[in-house]
Amino acid sequence: MTAPIVTLNLIGPNEDLIIQPPKTGVALQGKIQVPGDKSISHRSLMLGSLAQGETTIAGLLIGEDPQSTAACFRAMGVNITKLNSEEVKVNGLGLGALQEPTDILDCGNSGTTMRLMLGILASHKDRLFSVTGDHSLRSRPMSRVINPLKQMGAQIWGRKNHTLAPLAVQGTQLQPIHYHSPIASAQVKSCILLAGLMAEGETTVTEPALSRDHSERMLAAFGATVKTDPQTHSVTVVGPAQLSGQSIIIPGDISSAAFWLVAGAIIPDSDLIVENVGINPTRTGVLEVLEQMGADIEFLNQRIVTGEPVADLRVKSSRLHGCEFGGDVIPRLIDEIPILAVAAAFAEGKTVIKDAAELRVKESDRLAVMASELSRMGANITEHPDGLEIIGSTPLKGAEVDSYTDHRIAMSLAIAALNAQGKTTIHRAQAAAISYPSFTPTLEGLLIEG
Repeated sequence: MTAPIVTLNLIGPNEDLIIQPPKTGVALQGKIQVPGDKSISHRSLMLGSLAQGETTIAGLLIGEDPQSTAACFRAMGVNITKLNSEEVKVNGLGLGALQEPTDILDCGNSGTTMRLMLGILASHKDRLFSVTGDHSLRSRPMSRVINPLKQMGAQIWGRKNHTLAPLAVQGTQLQPIHYHSPIASAQVKSCILLAGLMAEGETTVTEPALSRDHSERMLAAFGATVKTDPQTHSVTVVGPAQLSGQSIIIPGDISSAAFWLVAGAIIPDSDLIVENVGINPTRTGVLEVLEQMGADIEFLNQRIVTGEPVADLRVKSSRLHGCEFGGDVIPRLIDEIPILAVAAAFAEGKTVIKDAAELRVKESDRLAVMASELSRMGANITEHPDGLEIIGSTPLKGAEVDSYTDHRIAMSLAIAALNAQGKTTIHRAQAAAISYPSFTPTLEGLLIEG
């Protein structure tokens, strides 16, 4: 009996993922569906909680981050049924009706939960909230949302001059502002728009580039008055708003699909279809870069599902070549840069990634971690202050690497290991469950020996 290509090794609270492709290599064949979009999952739970009436959600991501969002809103009196991908029901309390929790709100590892929720909590008058997260989240900067919220009149206190969690929030009546964000960030934009729902008048956010627009789409669907100006990268919400419960179908997360798209492109003889993937144009930077690198990706069955564009994506193995990307495309692929670094390691020539300093304040310092861990596998990769430079076509070899408890790092290294020579052990690989609980069994189900 041949040895398994993928094995798990449980060590105390941690989990090692061991990948050892056979000498004949592997290929990926078949059809899969990826978990529901994480960004839309968070927002559907939050807006469903703030709306009047029942919201039903199909396709919700059953990962640790949405679980954290649901737990926080349950602690504030919202009735949310058990999370599952078939249907979740949220019985909203209406804007301004969240209850003061009896305990600290724990956001776990989810920066989206904490940053978006701060805008909601700050606008709930006469209620006191305490918010924290795990070790990683407590080290991530919150000033990028706290500063504009304070311009609206919010009262927020925290560590390191009110920039780090744990945080205390005294809800108050907020005032509308026009905020010119120094960074293109959907989390910053969404936080301010959510805070503006109960402010009297127009709250506007202008960004230097277009960030993902799930909040604008969903706010409008729930009944808020939303104005957008694509030319100036501005969006406005008019308060006070009234939100009504909706029926939501969440497409597959393109950030999760990206791992399979890169795997299918770099692993010889692969032919893979990823079904029901959200292709919102504010999220498709990864597809544009892969196309620029020469990936063979075909759009099938394009359609609109609950206001979001969706397609099935077919990827076949191809010869990739290096490219350079940065600037306005970065906000549209910020979460996919780790797996694009893997693609670059197998591409011919040089790939340069610029303007991505934002990756240093994610779940890990993703620039530093991808540089160090791919280097352990033999990649020719150089870390720069705002990006990476990768000389491709250097054969990778198996090694001991670490996810640094970052879900996207864990999965990116697993894809790299499939195309490496020898055994790779990924320490703390259980981090993948944050956004993709079924990643390992899906991987096992797609593999065939070359």
